[in-house]
Amino acid sequence: MDFDLPEDLLEVRRKAREFAVREITPALARKYDAEERYPVELRKKAFAAGLLGYSNPWAMLVTQEELCRVDAGTGIALSSLFGTEMIMLFGTEEQKEKYLTPVNRGEAVLGLAVTEPSAGSDVAGIKTRATRSGDKYIINGSKMFITDGQIADFIIMLTRTSPPGQKRHHGLSVFIVEMNSKGISRSHLTGKLGVRATNTAEIVLDNVEVPAKNMIGEEGRGFYYVMSFFNISRVYVAIQAVGIAQGAFDRALEFVENSYPERSEREQLLMTIGEMATRIEAARLLTYKAASRLFQFNPDPKLTSMAKAYAAETAVFVTEKALELTGVGGLVGDLQRFFRDAKIMEIWEGTSEMERLIIARTIRKERRKTKEEKVVT
Repeated sequence: MDFDLPEDLLEVRRKAREFAVREITPALARKYDAEERYPVELRKKAFAAGLLGYSNPWAMLVTQEELCRVDAGTGIALSSLFGTEMIMLFGTEEQKEKYLTPVNRGEAVLGLAVTEPSAGSDVAGIKTRATRSGDKYIINGSKMFITDGQIADFIIMLTRTSPPGQKRHHGLSVFIVEMNSKGISRSHLTGKLGVRATNTAEIVLDNVEVPAKNMIGEEGRGFYYVMSFFNISRVYVAIQAVGIAQGAFDRALEFVENSYPERSEREQLLMTIGEMATRIEAARLLTYKAASRLFQFNPDPKLTSMAKAYAAETAVFVTEKALELTGVGGLVGDLQRFFRDAKIMEIWEGTSEMERLIIARTIRKERRKTKEEKVVT
């Protein structure tokens, strides 16, 4: 068992760190946050530098960590290839060629739309409907808080294609929707608590025609596809949270070292620094363990939810402590942005409460299975 990253990933980390420090300057990060503007030019530079792409998921993981260590808003905006895994896992070869090729080159933006005004964590409660009409489907409904929703060229969208059966999550299907289609309107949502450089939108669909061949996988299996996707995306949210925590820690440690040169003055503060560092390392190792299972095609929903919840709460804890240590300077400087960004981590891709529910349900399911196996043997 080896807990150290191999040399090739350490080189990826170094390259990502150098890019982030060089390109995402403090002034630029503040500008994108204040203006709530998507960093188009930075994204082009990141693709040109070869930083982005899921051909090596471990490389993408450590890259996201380093980008968010410098600034989460621009870091997440740059590294978001949101939804590509859905097509990779369940899409046809034609869909992969048509949609993933330009996305992986940085020539197009892909998004994923699940959340609705009345259905957030309750995925089975979505109301957007897709109705079959010959060789196409007609989609009506709305999606809310969609990452890259205003700028995406294509959106992977969860819809209801048939009434629910005995179980509410039955009858859901996924489509690739081309966003230049007639009947689509998009509104940029501003005033978010954090990660303001990411583009977030409301999408309204009014009789939007989508070819039947744009359905991903089988009709009625959409809920299961989305849950599989969340097992992947939550690992990346966890590492984003780790990056935020590390970035806040870096700033807090530098402040303590520079502001309290005498050992007697900084002793009490260093105890807090020690706790912050311990939690960050625990969150990182838990996230890496969840990622290891995922990247070996054996994801563990329990581990994934543990990583996401603990890393998110660690980011909030560390940024809070960093603000306390730095006082007024932190409130008016970059650390207040880090705190806002950290809080988002506890909410999107499943709240911490939902993650704990998944953890408990998975443990109970595993316990029942173990008991049943003992009875059989």
